[in-house]
Amino acid sequence: MRWVHLWLAGLLVAGCSAPVEDKPAKLPPPAEPAAAPALARPPAGRVVPVGTAPEGIVADGATHTVAVGVREPNALALVDARTGTVGRRVPLPGWLRHLQLAGPGGPVLVPDETSNSFLTVALPGGEVTSTVPTGVVPHDATRAANGSYFVANELGKSVVVVRGGRVVHTFADVAQPAGLAAVGDTVGLVDVRRNDLTIYDVATVRQVGRVPAGAGPTHVLADKRGRLAVADTRGNAIVIFELSPRLEQIAKLSLPGTPYGITYDAVRDRMWVTLTAVNEVVGLDLSAGTPKEIARLPTVRQPNTVAVDPGTGRVFVTGTADGVVQLIDP
Repeated sequence: MRWVHLWLAGLLVAGCSAPVEDKPAKLPPPAEPAAAPALARPPAGRVVPVGTAPEGIVADGATHTVAVGVREPNALALVDARTGTVGRRVPLPGWLRHLQLAGPGGPVLVPDETSNSFLTVALPGGEVTSTVPTGVVPHDATRAANGSYFVANELGKSVVVVRGGRVVHTFADVAQPAGLAAVGDTVGLVDVRRNDLTIYDVATVRQVGRVPAGAGPTHVLADKRGRLAVADTRGNAIVIFELSPRLEQIAKLSLPGTPYGITYDAVRDRMWVTLTAVNEVVGLDLSAGTPKEIARLPTVRQPNTVAVDPGTGRVFVTGTADGVVQLIDP
């Protein structure tokens, strides 16, 4: 029933104020990770069990901690990045699919989808330092340079700005917001129904640009040059965007295999992308204008998310199907 109410509400809003092409009925369904096949090759590196359905992972080099979202029960598993040993499990009110770090040393940004709230979790101890109700199904969260948090409510059709432990602004110019990434005081957002990339100015709290982002984009990250890299999951590609002097696509790399999970190693200027249809992770050199493939490794089954420790370069991949995390030293 909730889905019906959400659909009707969106239809009424679109009918009142949005152009015809923005009605949910006219938009394609969101892109999703592929259902991974059985493993054809042994995973590279080492595999450790962490809990049921791990998805959402970050690696903090300052505290040598990897945080992983798990279910049954819902928790944030804190893993030693050096040994792969699971330490504390931080109970969560619901489950999550994506995690980010506010910066070196944390905290971990936890968009808790089933409790409709945004949590911050300290490292290395795992204390929950704040809980803020944000909207329906918060999917991703990022921190801007001025300390504001942006949270994308995927089924709430909104992006909210959180400061001082409360929501201070709501953007309703979206259909189904998903991935977020910050470049200083500019925040990029992928909309998985409109299939576009929007950027917001944090200081003025305004939308300042929007462009198409492929056939079915899902997630976005920022590199050290201030560019944004988008995983076009349905389009089997990585697309690079420049923000200044205007938002525009500057490069694209075809990457068959349903790219989904992405992370960035600023020390090595390297992006890691999981291919969920083939159980692989690919390393891309971003130092040139166009991404260049420099590594391709077999992963655990259903590699939905990936993280990298910038201090060591070690890569961590969630095996969502089998309840494991893979540790790879490329």
